[in-house]
Amino acid sequence: MTMAEPLLPPVSRRGFLKAAAGVASLPLSTTATLAATGGDSRLVVVLLRGGMDGVDLVQPYADPGLESLRPALALSPRSGLLDLDGFFGLSPAAAGLMPLWQAGQLGFVHAVATPYRGMQHFEAQDMLETAEVEGRAGRTGWLNRALSLMPRAGQRRAVDITAAVEPILAGPNPVDVWAARPDLPLCSDEMHGFADLYAADPGFAATFADVAGAGAGGLFDAAARRTAIADMARQVGVMLNGDYRVASFSLEGWDTHVDQRGQFPQAAGDLAAAIVALREGMTPAAWDATIVLALTEFGRSLRINARGGTDHGAASVAVLAGGGLSGSGLSRRAVMGRWPGLQDEALFDGHALMPTTDTRDVAAAVLHRQFDITPASLTGKIFPGLAFDAAAALLQAG
Repeated sequence: MTMAEPLLPPVSRRGFLKAAAGVASLPLSTTATLAATGGDSRLVVVLLRGGMDGVDLVQPYADPGLESLRPALALSPRSGLLDLDGFFGLSPAAAGLMPLWQAGQLGFVHAVATPYRGMQHFEAQDMLETAEVEGRAGRTGWLNRALSLMPRAGQRRAVDITAAVEPILAGPNPVDVWAARPDLPLCSDEMHGFADLYAADPGFAATFADVAGAGAGGLFDAAARRTAIADMARQVGVMLNGDYRVASFSLEGWDTHVDQRGQFPQAAGDLAAAIVALREGMTPAAWDATIVLALTEFGRSLRINARGGTDHGAASVAVLAGGGLSGSGLSRRAVMGRWPGLQDEALFDGHALMPTTDTRDVAAAVLHRQFDITPASLTGKIFPGLAFDAAAALLQAG
């Protein structure tokens, strides 16, 4: 069997429920949460909320199981897939990232997951952000814990403009919070969610359909949404040219239960646009010192459901970008991670991609690379109980 290289916003559902509970006033914004530290290295963590389908973004086109499991979604280089390493290819919706791949400034780690194996977004996101096995809210975020161990910790400053810091940066170390434009159009999975919510009431359903179909300037305007996302990311890049060294923001739109062929390209294109715009906002020197790490709470089912979508799954893919990848082993012109295969017996619970790499290993490798945080601190203070072996293997020179 061919393997990958061995390893070793708008009104989101989360934001809507937070608002309903009076916890936060964030639901109409895509937020960028910023922390300032000393030193030259920079880190941007992008949270892909909703459960990103890693097998759609980075498709194992040479695995014969792909075509049999999802014939409606499987691509090959002959049908538009962008070949990466002879086994995997990048979705054409994310074509804007290919120049980074060719420059050695893009990497992927496949079949990654946190230890969480449930199907609830909130629990999975809490674990992704806190790196706590129990997955309960209210703990400190792993990125906040990391701030204590980065250079010149005393130079950090904080301001909270929105109501709350996202969990990944929650904790005792101060951060600044900046809210992007509040009128960002809804993403497609949110539109489908509201359509389902109103479906039982003909009056509400008809009204929502009229609003949803308003076109440019309406509630759902894909072009305007992408422009707004790019503007936000570009501004974050500008901020990273100054005193800021760490940034985290979220991108919604990955909960593709319905019409994945229509929904997923929009979300993948938004991610590509955000990374490209982030680079545009940065000076060459700042970009060369930057790593972008994009993570999601879980992947999707490999089989298509009755509505043309995919249900919640297990493993997904981690995306890395930035000039800081050079010489680190994190961009090898081959998709990293141990590929489990798509045979029926290799699937998780018979329906999803089997996890072979812990998401925390990828984050630990990046933190070690960017800020020289020691293995002892990574495994004892930031990701308690994690071994450093897998993270070290990621960092081996390619």
